[in-house]
Amino acid sequence: NIQALSDNLRRESHGVLRIATTHTQARHALPTALQALKRAWPEVAVHVAPGADEDSLRALAEGQADIAILSGTGTPPPDVIAVPLYRWQRRVLVPRGHALAVSATPLTLDRLAGMPLISYESSRAVGSSLQLAFAAIGRTAHVGVTARDGDLIRTYVRAGLGVGILAEMALGDDPDLAAPPVAADLLPPCTTWLLLRRDHVLRDYGFALLRVLA
Repeated sequence: NIQALSDNLRRESHGVLRIATTHTQARHALPTALQALKRAWPEVAVHVAPGADEDSLRALAEGQADIAILSGTGTPPPDVIAVPLYRWQRRVLVPRGHALAVSATPLTLDRLAGMPLISYESSRAVGSSLQLAFAAIGRTAHVGVTARDGDLIRTYVRAGLGVGILAEMALGDDPDLAAPPVAADLLPPCTTWLLLRRDHVLRDYGFALLRVLA
């Protein structure tokens, strides 16, 4: 911390920024922000470590990451500094020839109940927002295939393994896939948070990235 404070005071331009995040955020939220960071801090090396939420939180707690970027429907962990970046919704993705692709009305959870679902790894947990949303209407979410990133979910939807539920930013523009309209309250919105350790002095370029993302 003393070294980091000294480097900030001396306007030191070299360093390494270590970011722990999910595959979705690494793929869709970070590229533009990192471009801006590299223009302002060209001599700073950036290391991005995509993984599960628990992996990112552990990396932050153990000092292996300077910043963690995670998403969820609840509140962030209480023992960190949490900066809300933006909110996003989840969407449904099906092959073009699927019955849901031409739905005349926005999709509801009732329509999806009983169908094999493809979503993120966390969606299989009993306490996940997906499972809780289905349980609230007395139905069960049948998550048959999980993956850590939207690209894989789209691949599995294309293979006919089920109905995809993924972040709206990860929909892509695949001509053979369709994202039918969904009810506004299909699933609760997610918030993406940037997390910092309270006992860690962040270098100035870390704050520069925070400002770009926020």
